[in-house]
Amino acid sequence: MSNHFFEIKEGNFVASEKNKVNGVNLKIENKGEIVSLLGPSGVGKTTILRTIAGLQKLYSGEIFLNNKLISSNNTHIEPEKRNIALSFQDNSLFPNYKVIDNINFGKKRSNGNDFVYEADDIIKLLHIESILEKFPHQISAGEAQRVSLARSLMSKPDLLLLDEPFSNIDQSLKDEIQVSVKKLLKEFNLTTIIVTHDSYEAFSMADKCGIILNQELKQYDVPYNVHHEPNSIEIANFLNKGVFIDVKVVDSECAVHRLNHKELGEIRGKLSNNFPSGTKVKLLLQPEDLIHDDQSKLKLEVVDRKFRGTNFIYTLKTKNGEHLPVFVHSHHIHQHEKSEKFGIKSPIYIDHLVCF
Repeated sequence: MSNHFFEIKEGNFVASEKNKVNGVNLKIENKGEIVSLLGPSGVGKTTILRTIAGLQKLYSGEIFLNNKLISSNNTHIEPEKRNIALSFQDNSLFPNYKVIDNINFGKKRSNGNDFVYEADDIIKLLHIESILEKFPHQISAGEAQRVSLARSLMSKPDLLLLDEPFSNIDQSLKDEIQVSVKKLLKEFNLTTIIVTHDSYEAFSMADKCGIILNQELKQYDVPYNVHHEPNSIEIANFLNKGVFIDVKVVDSECAVHRLNHKELGEIRGKLSNNFPSGTKVKLLLQPEDLIHDDQSKLKLEVVDRKFRGTNFIYTLKTKNGEHLPVFVHSHHIHQHEKSEKFGIKSPIYIDHLVCF
């Protein structure tokens, strides 16, 4: 038995020798929570969803849903008896049914639980009013994905599984739909597991996020902690949020810890890991960690500049060849060109000193 709404205990998920995830322990404490599983393509994320849905058997371990064992070495509840809806990344619509009939098919599978929303509401939410009378071959991949999601929602499942649900949707519409879908899932307290390779999507949609790399669930935590306090260099590199620089721990005993970098000088903050004074470590430096200051005496050379709409990302080079990314708001009074000197506010203060 499990005291949590959903739980995987020592789950081993196997589709092939390369496509497998071992030793997964994951808990969804309460009904209505949203969890994202983040990792590169082909790492086994979809295999986990298919196994939870009952489309393939669990290699070993246990899976519980709503205090009921649904998968183990000796137990395999059939998919139609799990009340779990799975919306695939690829088009899984019935080709001989119109869009509206595909959506209503989900309604026929409804178990009659306490969700109170109508097909019309979901259709408007997902912006598919104009394609209801079309067949799947007459609509785009993004539209098919939204129809599949609508059908899954209409089945009123205990657990909703979404496999890359927004991957084929235009960016101009994606943000709006993500916000609307999350609002709906929360409003109707629908427990959901979302598989994605997009960290922004994973962090914005979920209450908790699991990172899957090299056939293992490496970290499972709230998105804020995964982003700001990755538990390994491997995860930090996967998220591609910054660079590592060599520093020395000056003081790890006081309330504000101090590090030293040969060129950047003193760096203050709170160490996420415990290191004794004098230890040489690698510090994760993210673009938002350094603050631009034209009046600062600490200046580095600009070697690159990328425009990202609301901000620029400057890349600065230290004398020993380290390349440091820095965010600067796009409305900053002036832009800096390559080879110019760029000031950084010092001493540097970083809330989370993530070191390994």
